[in-house]
Amino acid sequence: MNCEECGKRQATLHLTKIVNGEKTEYHICEQCAQEKGDVFPGFHNFSIHNLLSGLLHFDPAQKKTQDTPANKALRCETCGLTYAQFSKSGRFGCSDCYTFLGDRLDPLFRRIHGNTQHIGKVPERTGGQLKRRKELEQLKQALQRHIASEEFEKAAEIRDRIKVLEQKLGQS
Repeated sequence: MNCEECGKRQATLHLTKIVNGEKTEYHICEQCAQEKGDVFPGFHNFSIHNLLSGLLHFDPAQKKTQDTPANKALRCETCGLTYAQFSKSGRFGCSDCYTFLGDRLDPLFRRIHGNTQHIGKVPERTGGQLKRRKELEQLKQALQRHIASEEFEKAAEIRDRIKVLEQKLGQS
């Protein structure tokens, strides 16, 4: 997609603006965005570090506790990075920073990712069979639960689904 401003370069910035329920989309190149800094505020100094730093300060409850002596004293034993330094730069000093700053990072991870534990995903093209095996295992557990609670109609439906899945696994 070409830039809507100059029409020459590839649009690399895609902005969506919603005002009073009215959606407006802009597709512009980086150069035009820098030239129109007043139209697209904050683009000049945007970086992932500023984004992370902003997220750290987003929660008003966390902002109140940020400058406490405990947070200032919190320091990675390996590289010496303090929580205050991390909140300004958005960068860790080493891999041990996760351990030493961990409890202060949980609200940040929860806000960014929706959870504090990585669950992961398996790509369909490489993990299709793995996904089916996991589903088969879950169905077998559900089957046992329905049999134990004497819900035989539901158990029969699950049994049929298990047979279909086992056939698919056998063909792979």
